This record gives sequence, C-alpha cells and structure tokens, in this order.
Amino acid sequence: MDDKGVERWFGEYLVAYAACGRGERETDSLLDYYGVPLLITTDGGFFALGGAEQVVAGVQPQIVAMRDAGYHQTEVLGVDVTVVNRTSALLRGTFAWQRADGSEFNRLTASYLVTDGTAGRRISVLAVHGAGVSEATGPAHPTGTDG
Repeated sequence: MDDKGVERWFGEYLVAYAACGRGERETDSLLDYYGVPLLITTDGGFFALGGAEQVVAGVQPQIVAMRDAGYHQTEVLGVDVTVVNRTSALLRGTFAWQRADGSEFNRLTASYLVTDGTAGRRISVLAVHGAGVSEATGPAHPTGTDG
C-alpha cells in the first residue's frame, strides 16, 4: 500500500459519497468502499456493522440528513495518510460539507483504517473525532449520531 494510492482511492470514495448525499446514487453503492464488517466509533458510541445490510442501514440516516440539508459538495480541509503495512493505512481527514451556495453546514474530522483485502481497498474502521478532540461540530458521518 502506498500513501498516494490511498489518497487517490479515498478521493474516489468522496466522489461516490457526495453523489449519494446529492441523491444521484443509492446508499448501497458505498459498499464498494466500506468493508463488511465495518467498525464505527463516535461520541455516540461504538458500532460493529456485521453485514452489508447493516452497513447500508448504518449509513442511510446520514445520507438522508445530507439530502435534507441541501448538501452539494465536500471541501477537503486536510488529509494525512500513514501507511501501516502492506495491507493497511490510516487516513485522517478534516472535511466541510457545503450547500450549492457555498454555505457550510457541517465540519468534521475522522480517521479511517483503509485495508486492502480480497475485495480490494475498503474502509474497515471509521473513527469520528469528538468535539473535544477536533473542531468537528454537528451530526457527522455516517450513522447520523456523530459518525
């Protein structure tokens, strides 16, 4: 695994995620990017989503909230990749969600464990940073709680 390759792949994920947020793609299309199982940790709790249906159900409320807020795009405020070994890397990013008029309605920082297995690269762990750890505010991605 190399850091530039992980950044490119993550950029593709952000494009797919944005398309879901705008209603251009269905949430289950994100299974091309999320591992099964998917582990999520937020201020609201720890969630182990063990099947594809659980992963989609866990992500769906956030996609609905994005659509309801008039989501248009994500501005990437910063990304840092650390390669852990041949099959995994940690990516930490800070993101601002914006409406079509450019107004920001959510900002979050999250860390992702990206793994490379038989299904290809996938996000296996998503850790949304708490308000006391970063400048993240408001409901974040992908469960609608804080992550």
